[in-house]
Amino acid sequence: MTTKSAKKKKNGFRKFWRLGLEECNTQMFDISPDGELVVREGNYQYNIFDIVKKYGTPTEIMFPTIIENRVRDLIETFNAYIKVLGYKGKFFYHYAMKANQTKEFVLPAVAEGAHLDVASANELYLVKRMIEQDKFNAKIRVICNGPKTDKYMSLVEELKGKGLIVVPIIEDFNELERMAKFKGEVGIRVNLDVKVQAHWDKKFNRFGFTEEELTKLGKVRNLSTLHYHISKQIETIDGFTKPLKRALSLFAVMKEKNPGLDTLDIGGGGGVPFEKKKHFYSGKSLISQIVKTAKKECDKLGIKHPNLIVEWGSYVAAPAQITIYKILAEKEVGNKGKVKWYVIDGSFMNDLLDTWAIHQKWHVTPVNYMSTHKLQPVWFAGSSCDSDDKYTAGGEYTMLPRLADCEELYVAFFDTGAYQDALASHHCLLSSPAKLIAQNGEIKIARRRETSEEVGKMFGW
Repeated sequence: MTTKSAKKKKNGFRKFWRLGLEECNTQMFDISPDGELVVREGNYQYNIFDIVKKYGTPTEIMFPTIIENRVRDLIETFNAYIKVLGYKGKFFYHYAMKANQTKEFVLPAVAEGAHLDVASANELYLVKRMIEQDKFNAKIRVICNGPKTDKYMSLVEELKGKGLIVVPIIEDFNELERMAKFKGEVGIRVNLDVKVQAHWDKKFNRFGFTEEELTKLGKVRNLSTLHYHISKQIETIDGFTKPLKRALSLFAVMKEKNPGLDTLDIGGGGGVPFEKKKHFYSGKSLISQIVKTAKKECDKLGIKHPNLIVEWGSYVAAPAQITIYKILAEKEVGNKGKVKWYVIDGSFMNDLLDTWAIHQKWHVTPVNYMSTHKLQPVWFAGSSCDSDDKYTAGGEYTMLPRLADCEELYVAFFDTGAYQDALASHHCLLSSPAKLIAQNGEIKIARRRETSEEVGKMFGW
């Protein structure tokens, strides 16, 4: 085969598996000449098949470079549009730690200029540890969401006393009363009466004040930030601009009695193109519309442009990790034509809980045999004894190499870096995957695959 035809063939497979595409967040992924999945870090590349042959499966592989690139690009894009469009407020990116609290996720984000959003006393304790170890610049800004327990508020006040910019967000009337004694700046959350296309059904929401309640509050001591959170994985740009307009109208009203109010935190919701075959907005197009809308609405309302904050956790963390499984066996799917079950050596209910909890769709590719034309429609079955431990791509199927043609077959689930670690369980006492960190051309073990003895100890054995 000529070099030209070999390249054309490779590009055809790369396109089929949706690799090397910025709009799919797979620009760092490619196929080796041997048909194996590779991930590029500058001019270095990691062969995923070689890695799992050495370290086994199930395994999560995390790439700090992807975190760094996404945070840097997000901040630079916001600042570029702020400058070009003449927006007068500043931009602050706050990484939502709940997306993934693993040190190898948090530190690269902070290194590229991210501030932090915490949701519990334990997450704020991690910030305290990093401050005490001189890991964080003391000028880092920390927003505190979630219910404010006594332990949580004690940490807030302790870190505030040490000079940290820590802003607790008032969620209800009890917290409003508690914050009346707090000497630092505070934020307040509104539960906007706006519905958007997104993953999270916000029919009932216990967080924040209603718009009517906020307009009746009047002056709030040391109020600097108005905060709202519409949803997770917002599917359209309109899902951001519609609530933004509503929030700015409320901001203008509250500003009259709270002159220190200067920041609007639009929360999370920055989406990830989990399904690579569907069109999804780009970060650039989303950010440009957010800044344009904010400027237009502020000018119409006659108010000073507020600082803008986003807390996009999944947007940054999800693309930075893939989860690898080995296919153990196959089985016919009854009444489903040619579709077969491929049984993995891990568990969706344990390792990728969103598969079961919110019916998350994942992009799946083989790790090896990527250049074969002989593909089989498959559903996946986990290794627990639970019939819900499965992935069927929403009732559709995934095309993969035929198991009969493979000496051994490994598969990669993309965009698994957000939420799956913290939500992971040990159903059927299965071990959690090993976690590897691929950085600077080297592989580091962040978490070893648990032994039977280690899992048993968790349950008192």
